[in-house]
Amino acid sequence: MMMDLLLGRRLANRESGEHKIGWIAGVPAMGLDGLGSSSYGPEAALTIMIPLGAASLSWMGWVIAPIVALLVILYLSYRQTIVAYPSNGGAYTVAKENLGTGAALLAAAALLIDYVLNVAVGISAGVGALTSSVPALQPWTLTLCLGILAVVALANLRGTREAGLAFALPTYTFLFSFLALLAWGLVRIATSGGHPHPVVAPPALAHGTQAVSLWLLMRAFAAGCTAMTGVEAVSNGVGAFKEPVIKQAHWTLTVICAGLGLLLVGIAIIARVYGLGAMDQTQPGYQSVLSQLVGAVAGRGVVYYVAMASLLAVLALSANTSFVGFPRLCRLVALDGYLPRPFATPDRRLVFSVGVVFLCVTAGALLIAFGGITDRLIPLFAIGAFLTFTISQLGMVAHWRKVEGRNAGRLALNALGAGTTVLALAVITAAKFLDGAWIVALAVPVIIGVLALTHRYYHRLEHRLRTRAAFSIEEFEPPTVLVAFEERTRMTDRALRFAMTLSRNVIAVHLLALGGPEEEGNIAERRAAFDRDIAGPIEARGQPAPRLIQIAAPYRDIAGPLLELIDRIDADTPGRSVAILIPELVLRHWWERLLHSRRGAKLRGVLLERGGPRLMVISSPWRS
Repeated sequence: MMMDLLLGRRLANRESGEHKIGWIAGVPAMGLDGLGSSSYGPEAALTIMIPLGAASLSWMGWVIAPIVALLVILYLSYRQTIVAYPSNGGAYTVAKENLGTGAALLAAAALLIDYVLNVAVGISAGVGALTSSVPALQPWTLTLCLGILAVVALANLRGTREAGLAFALPTYTFLFSFLALLAWGLVRIATSGGHPHPVVAPPALAHGTQAVSLWLLMRAFAAGCTAMTGVEAVSNGVGAFKEPVIKQAHWTLTVICAGLGLLLVGIAIIARVYGLGAMDQTQPGYQSVLSQLVGAVAGRGVVYYVAMASLLAVLALSANTSFVGFPRLCRLVALDGYLPRPFATPDRRLVFSVGVVFLCVTAGALLIAFGGITDRLIPLFAIGAFLTFTISQLGMVAHWRKVEGRNAGRLALNALGAGTTVLALAVITAAKFLDGAWIVALAVPVIIGVLALTHRYYHRLEHRLRTRAAFSIEEFEPPTVLVAFEERTRMTDRALRFAMTLSRNVIAVHLLALGGPEEEGNIAERRAAFDRDIAGPIEARGQPAPRLIQIAAPYRDIAGPLLELIDRIDADTPGRSVAILIPELVLRHWWERLLHSRRGAKLRGVLLERGGPRLMVISSPWRS
């Protein structure tokens, strides 16, 4: 009942089609990252240009223009990817089918890193927007980040469609609010001759401390490219769309890219004309660029708080893009044997919950490590995204070369995308390397190594388990069956009765504490009771009765003496297996676990780990 209330009712496999999404739910489900990055992308670029002072605004267009041009190229390229791979066309799939395993693992590692960073950066930027509006909350930055992370993770454990529908209102409110504000700001610029008077004046920009340089602009471009993350989300999650899949995916991608492009261009123009610059997020009185923009265009009234509330929601919920894409990517990688198999197993809501929980934990650890401050996380961001952009574009070039038909134009477009993303990746890596990008550069080969080791483990396990020979019977004698018990109970009796159906050679094993002289009397008394109550009635019916063996366990170690006994029996009866039956009480409630030592479960674990190749371990459950 509690799980149904928290996560929703259990879904049958046949219901999976009913939980596919259309483009209206697809935009909030997969576009929150891209749309939300319009706030911290331009701000990250302006932060790099702070040393230029007021002069930074005149160079803002030179930074945003190539980012928007790159966005257009990627939009057209990913439309082609969706057509070519209408099931799941992410960089991992494209690379695996066209570039080989090595490129696929590189894409997977880059995507995994990018998804985790997207969650951390998006949520921290959302909380930054909140503390801009309510400065009193600034000391609670990290707590707010972790709370929002938990909410988004819980929503996605309920399902992709549910999360998309739940986040639709803030998503479309954000789009409408900021596109309307930008349009109104542009109208005011036009009607004032290019010199509008801000309703709330932004903080004055400091005097420049250094001159503009190509390296500084390259660093600003690299920081601004964080606005590009999330563009690949639609192609990675095509499998989540309902029919017609390609049309739904194309509409989703179009709305996301068009909205992001208009926001980037509008923010760049408004920031330059109104004199909006970046501020230090760690300092009191911090105002994000979009907070300054809304105040300058519309003031600090109802419009301001509606717009900023929608921005907070979109930024905080932008993590949803990763929560949609990350589990699906992990499933594909796990199906190929490079991640643990539980990542590919759907849960009660047909969600790959292991991936959701893993993403939540790793992103939470990252937020804690960096204090939930966006500026500290930005240097790590975008490298993984642009690496996957590049691999995907190169894979599509190889794809079109293999496909027969008129593909010259498509090949040229993906080749252009590959060239531009390679160049952007080189600039981003060089500009951000010393600021923290080296962590990503180090993490990628480490993750590839983990994926390769996981695959090697599964490959070796499959090789050990594989059999091609005809089935053969190697043992004709029934096993020697041991029943371990502490005292005679109804649970013990049931285990003995079942053991006697398996073999005529049954041994009841009792472990002695040997704690004092009174134990000698207990041994004789237990022997007499066993012969009277168990062995006697069975022999009276002409059936072979179980034997009782009492062995010493002076150090309270149950498994050790039992394994020694099993070894002796194994040596005396070569060619015959030994099976041990462990009576166990089934605990129906969580609080019952606090009242029992669960020695049977612990014993079973040790025997499975340390037992020989011919030892069989059988659980005999008792349901009270």
